[in-house]
Amino acid sequence: MKRFKHLCALAFICLVHLSASSQEAKIDSSQTITLRIDPQNARGAAVSQIFDDVKFIPLETTKESLFGNIAQLKVSGDKFLIYDYDTRSVLVFDKSGKYITKIDAAKLQTDKADKQKAESHGFTLHNEAGTEYIVIYTPNNMQFFTLDGKFVKKVKEIKDASGLSFQNGETEIKPFLSIKKGKDSTFYKVATINKKTKDTLAYFKVDLKIFEKDDWFGDATVSKYNDNEAFFTDFYTYRLYKLKSDKMELAYKFILPAINTLPKDFITNPEYVKKRFEYFEKNKKIIHGIGKSYLIGDKLFLKFLNVFWDKDQKKSVIYDTKTTELLSFQDLEPDSLSSFLPVTDSGFGYDFENRGFLAFENKEFYTSYSSLAMMTFKERSAGKTTKYPPLLENYFKVSDRKSNPILVILKPKQN
Repeated sequence: MKRFKHLCALAFICLVHLSASSQEAKIDSSQTITLRIDPQNARGAAVSQIFDDVKFIPLETTKESLFGNIAQLKVSGDKFLIYDYDTRSVLVFDKSGKYITKIDAAKLQTDKADKQKAESHGFTLHNEAGTEYIVIYTPNNMQFFTLDGKFVKKVKEIKDASGLSFQNGETEIKPFLSIKKGKDSTFYKVATINKKTKDTLAYFKVDLKIFEKDDWFGDATVSKYNDNEAFFTDFYTYRLYKLKSDKMELAYKFILPAINTLPKDFITNPEYVKKRFEYFEKNKKIIHGIGKSYLIGDKLFLKFLNVFWDKDQKKSVIYDTKTTELLSFQDLEPDSLSSFLPVTDSGFGYDFENRGFLAFENKEFYTSYSSLAMMTFKERSAGKTTKYPPLLENYFKVSDRKSNPILVILKPKQN
């Protein structure tokens, strides 16, 4: 919960104040598909049935680059940009996993007038005049760095903060946005903005005080899965909304087993206010919402969310919209495509089950797992392969269980 409130606070730093030409838009429900899904009935499959390519990228371990796990990942050109909560640092690696630089507290700027010492609270990428910058959030301001880690400037806010864009380049997706009319401002969870006309379609009004009045779990997420479409998911619902440049559609409604389903009045009934965690403690198999999800070809990659980790509960599944087949990431079988190594830490750790994919870029999924997991997986697969890809061969020679995590890049089949 603390992490979620923190991320929401970061989002509000970047709120864009728009004029009265903006409007709250209606959601089209005319084509909604209702699906009954029981994640526990999802079966396994071979890795090569789901993916066309699997790459393992060990992240170089040095005294300076050592970190815990990947809380946030962005891909920029030939660089991986990683945020680590433990060290509150942004680390930069090249596409082969070689360490380039790190932006930590020593590189952040604190002025005498600042109320707090600068420390990082996450980062974003921002394109300004054709140049991409790492922007670090601090309690005082936002600080710009080059992709090589050099300090550029400080600003109080980014008036045109970079967001996800559709292929035409004219439409941006903005999570958490403020529309100002006269002296009043209305806040929305997501919007699309036409860069040329500034026309804005906003969806889902939100009261910023909800995070003070109640305890909230989960996230309102946007996941772009092709050039012209993205999914939006809201709190405490089993719905996927399809976001386009000119409208939003309610694409899918999910009916889950009773043991996984929230009470119908979970949002409106005052008896749950400030007692939601207590409710989840007593009902640990409850799925409280849907995380970042993607439609690739005919397959829905779905991430169901719950508060408590249970290694036996299946939450990351793949639904085939043509055959209705339901597959579980937890039960994917390693094969020669993955050098007989698992592609997630499911069954060993909890990062993938809790977070899902770190990113979807250039039609590829990104996830990761620890060196402890990798060394264990190698031992389990002993004798199944005689040769690993060069990056892994070298990794096994120079690394141990305490080395940096390994990025896993998965290219899904398109049909």
